[in-house]
Amino acid sequence: MKALPLALLFLASGSALADDAAILKCRTLADTPARLACYDAIPVGAQAGAAPVAAAPVRTPEQSFGLEVSRLREEQPKAIVSTIKGDFEGWGPGTQFRLANGQVWRVVDGSEAVLPRSSNPKVTIERNVFGTLFLKVDGSNNSAKVRRVQ
Repeated sequence: MKALPLALLFLASGSALADDAAILKCRTLADTPARLACYDAIPVGAQAGAAPVAAAPVRTPEQSFGLEVSRLREEQPKAIVSTIKGDFEGWGPGTQFRLANGQVWRVVDGSEAVLPRSSNPKVTIERNVFGTLFLKVDGSNNSAKVRRVQ
């Protein structure tokens, strides 16, 4: 009995809209290939006059750089360049960085770096051949493994 309400919910959804009269007509066909061809010819969803589905927001490759969900066959840059907003003296495990482009990144390894105080330093976040992301501060040889959190 639990399957019936679920089936009704599925049939009521926009993705399952089809012409009921056409379905009933196909059910009357005894020849299996003809019946299958009849079902295949029935327009469903947006083709049957349903409301169009809203498209996902479009992001530039730089905007989606580092997001876990952005692995959807998008062309991604190998690196991005920005600046860390405000004063900067280094990092430790778990440190978060807010970049001038609005992205927020967190150190996910145990690395630490104490650097000379600077204001709005230029940084590069690069993806290595394994897909791991590293933050490098301009003028320093140190790097931290990072993950984008926002």
